[in-house]
Amino acid sequence: MTHRAEGTFTLDTWDQEPYDEAEGTTLAEARISKTFSGDLAGTSLTRILMCRTPVETSAAYVGFERFTGSLAGRVGSFVLHHTAGSDGDGSALAWTVVPDSGTGELRGLRGGGQIIGGPDGGHAYLLDYDLP
Repeated sequence: MTHRAEGTFTLDTWDQEPYDEAEGTTLAEARISKTFSGDLAGTSLTRILMCRTPVETSAAYVGFERFTGSLAGRVGSFVLHHTAGSDGDGSALAWTVVPDSGTGELRGLRGGGQIIGGPDGGHAYLLDYDLP
């Protein structure tokens, strides 16, 4: 049976460093820490690789995030795989649980979802998941 986790998170740190800049396109790496509330309660460490173009609305990133805490009251950790892109028509931000990355009471976790940017600059999430 699939369940849905919902809530918000805050960005605690964002350390970004460009590693290649040519003809207006920048490739960069960012190290991010977050605090989650809602059905996911805990913290995470994330590393992403980003591409920003000369067109402000066009960008993409990929990354991995290790969440440590609880999901619906079950304690452990798991890894999320991020993929995102945006252009003038909108953006798509998806994440999936890396299979077999769950530990503790989150062992066997499977699922995916999305990050939703709020109009006030806040961040919300959805995670549809199965947990044995």
